[in-house]
Amino acid sequence: MKLPIYIVDAFSAQLFGGNPAAVCPLEQWLPDALMQKLAAENNLAETAFIVKESEGYRIRWFTPAVEVKLCGHATLASAHIFFTELGYTGDELLLDSLSGILKVTRKAEGIYSLDFPADPPQAAEVVPHGLLEGLGIATGEVYKTSFDYFVVLPTQQEVGALRPDFKTLATVQARGVIVTAKGTNADFVSRFFGPQSGIDEDPVTGSAHTSLMPFWAGKLDKTNLTAIQISKRRGHLDCELKGDRVLMSGHAVTYMQGMYNVPYVE
Repeated sequence: MKLPIYIVDAFSAQLFGGNPAAVCPLEQWLPDALMQKLAAENNLAETAFIVKESEGYRIRWFTPAVEVKLCGHATLASAHIFFTELGYTGDELLLDSLSGILKVTRKAEGIYSLDFPADPPQAAEVVPHGLLEGLGIATGEVYKTSFDYFVVLPTQQEVGALRPDFKTLATVQARGVIVTAKGTNADFVSRFFGPQSGIDEDPVTGSAHTSLMPFWAGKLDKTNLTAIQISKRRGHLDCELKGDRVLMSGHAVTYMQGMYNVPYVE
C-alpha cells in the first residue's frame, strides 16, 4: 500500500526550527509493530498516526523506540495538516488519545492552540540514581510528573550549558527528564532529555509544558507565560494555565509531503 506522510516543523514560524514530526493519516489502524517500525524508519522524535473512528478522530504517537501517552508537537503538527492539507473546515479539532480528549484550535494562519490536561509536578520523595549524575550536576530541585523527572536549576545559563551523559540518564526509570529555569528572554526556559524513549534531546516538547506551566505559574504568580525550549533548534510557546488545563500556542510549517510503502494489511 502507498500511504500519505507529511513532515511538519512544529512550534516554529519558519522551516528548520522547532520540532519536526511525521504525520500519517490512516483509514484504519496498522498493526502496532508496523507503526513502531515506521516511526523507527522516520527517525524523528515522534510520528503521529490518526484514524477517523465512529466517535471522531483518534491519535497515537510513536518515538523511534516506544509508543507514548502524550505528545504536544506532533499533535500540533497533525492539526496543521488537517487544516491545511486534508480539507478540515472547522476551527477546532478534537482528538481522542491515551491522555483523553485533546483540543486544537486554529487561531490564525499557521498558528494553533493546544488544550491539554495539566500535570503539576510533585516533589520527588527519592532522587533516583543516575539523574543528577547523568545531567552532570551536583544538586538541583527534583520533582516528578506523571511521565518524567523534573529538575529546576538556578539560571538559564546552567540549563543551556548541560551536556548530559545519556547512557547514565537512560537508567532513570521515566519517559524522560525535564530541566528548567527562570528565563532571561522569556518567563521560563527548558530542555528535555529522553534517552529512555529513544531520543537523546527533544527539540520542543509540548507535553512537558503541561508540567512546566503549573510550576512556573505558581512561582511567578501569573497564568499567561512565555516559554522557550533552548535546544539547538529552539521552540517558542505562548502558554496559559486555565484551571486544570494548559493552553499552548505556536506556529507550524509544512516541510515535506509524500508517500510511503507498507505491506498490504487486511
